[in-house]
Amino acid sequence: MKRILVPTDFSKEAEMALKVAAFIATKNDSEIFILHSIEMPMYLSSVSKGAVPESIFHIKLAENKFEELLEKPYIEDIEVHEAIGHGEVHLDINEAVEEKNIDLIVIASHGVSGFKEMFIGSNTEKVVSSSNIPVLVIKNEHQSFDINNFVYLTDFSEDCKIPFKKAQKFAKEVGVSINLLYVNTPSHFKTTSEITQKLKDFKLNMGLENYTFHIHNDTSVENGILNFAKDTNADLIGLGTHGRKGLLSFFNSNTQEDIVNHANMPVITFRY
Repeated sequence: MKRILVPTDFSKEAEMALKVAAFIATKNDSEIFILHSIEMPMYLSSVSKGAVPESIFHIKLAENKFEELLEKPYIEDIEVHEAIGHGEVHLDINEAVEEKNIDLIVIASHGVSGFKEMFIGSNTEKVVSSSNIPVLVIKNEHQSFDINNFVYLTDFSEDCKIPFKKAQKFAKEVGVSINLLYVNTPSHFKTTSEITQKLKDFKLNMGLENYTFHIHNDTSVENGILNFAKDTNADLIGLGTHGRKGLLSFFNSNTQEDIVNHANMPVITFRY
C-alpha cells in the first residue's frame, strides 16, 4: 500500500476518505494521489471560442480547491500528488491506477457537488467491479483508522480463492487476523458438517493462517454479513468481487451494492 489513490469532488464525504488514506499513508510511508474528474459537457471540450474559456474556468476552479485541500494539516507530512481527469470517473480512476502503479483506492461512498450519484447504485459497480486493485469504501468520519476486527466474507468456492489471497496479503500488511465468515441462508442452506468440510478443503489449497472461522445463519447474505459485523463490532468488511459478473456465486446482482451502501463501517473489495 505504498501508492494510494483518492478520488475527490472536494466534498466533506470525499475528505473523510482522504483522511483515512492519510492514516494509512502515515503508517506505511505511502504516497497519496488525489484525483478530481471534471465531467464537462462535450461542447466544453471543443475548441470553439466560447467553450475554451469556460473549460479553463472549471479547471482553474479545481486547481484552487486543490490548493486549499493541500493545506490541510493531516497531509502536511505526506507526499501528495494531484491530478485532474476529464472523462467518466471510473475510467479516469482506472487510467490513473495504471499510470501511477496504484496499490489501493480509497473512495467515499457518495459525494455532493455534481456527482452525488457516483458511488451509489450502478455507479458503485463501475468503480468497484472495474478495479483490479483493492477498493476501500469509506462512509463515515474516522478519528483514526486502526483495524482490529477484519471480517471477510467467503463461500469457499473456486472463484473466491484469488480475491481471498489478496485479502490475506492486505491483512498481513495491516497486521490483523481475519474473521472468516460463511453466511448460511435458507435458499443455499448447508449443514454445519458440510460447511466445515468446505473449510477443510479450502485450507488445503490456500495456506490459511491467522484466522478465526464463523458460521452465521440469516435470511440473506447481505443481512448476514451486516448483522454479524454489527454484533462483533467489526472495523472493516472484506468482499471478493468477480468483475462485471458481480460478486461470488451466491450473490445476486444487487448484493455488493447493498453491502457497500448499507454498511456503517468501511468496506474493502478484492477483485477476482
